[in-house]
Amino acid sequence: MKKRLILLICLLSFSLLAACGNKEATSGSTQKMELTIGATSGPYSDMVNQAIKPLLEKKGYKVKVVEFSDYIQPNLALANGDLDANLFQHKIYMETFAKEHHLDLSEVIIVPTAPMGIYSKKFKSLNEIKDGSEIAIPNDPTNLARALLILQDQKLIQLDSFVNPLTVSEKDIKENGKHLKFKPIEAGQLPRTVESVDLAAVPGNFALAAKMDLNDALALENMPDDYRNRIVVNTKDLNQPFVKDIQAAVQSKEFEKVIDQNFKGFGKPKWMLERKQ
Repeated sequence: MKKRLILLICLLSFSLLAACGNKEATSGSTQKMELTIGATSGPYSDMVNQAIKPLLEKKGYKVKVVEFSDYIQPNLALANGDLDANLFQHKIYMETFAKEHHLDLSEVIIVPTAPMGIYSKKFKSLNEIKDGSEIAIPNDPTNLARALLILQDQKLIQLDSFVNPLTVSEKDIKENGKHLKFKPIEAGQLPRTVESVDLAAVPGNFALAAKMDLNDALALENMPDDYRNRIVVNTKDLNQPFVKDIQAAVQSKEFEKVIDQNFKGFGKPKWMLERKQ
């Protein structure tokens, strides 16, 4: 009887140790190692595939990249859990979209971004622009603001000093010395207008997707970081290990090397420029 009791105690002890071991193994395996990252087709899906995915895979992650052709679905897919992170939007768009759709989104880190440019097949420089020239501009408020700010930086127009960047439009132009005529167009269609209008303000991602050379622009925007694209996640995931690893990948020298080699003309964010000083 005594031997049976000792055996029973040993078996119970072994079971408890095994259970504890299983619990530790389970708790140690909770880190998410399969990631789905969304990005718009073109340079930003290329950036994920070429500069971010390989670095995450070196850390043991399995990464799937999903490409989108619009600016609506990437955030909706992120919010409903189909994506773990996305790359396609700037700060103002993210905050406005999140507010309108009652989402809780947060940025992880700003990435190098293709600047918007003023392109023309009719003029070789801004000095050649004729009075009354027609310029195609984005018809969405945030990209429109960027286009108008480029024109202001180039002394072609002057905006009201109290203008709201979320609602800025041609109505906010106080001075228009060249009497430019504005033609609002959906942003994705702007590369096609370069052949038919005098000038076109084309966002960098759409210019690159249309095989345009950023260096062919008559002027490129001096882009504030608020207009640069960023990695975005659901706020509840901000402290997850995979988010920290995505941030570390973007902050790495290997990431910047790929940017310098494969994404020429992309403007680097302030944090990336400051670490070289």
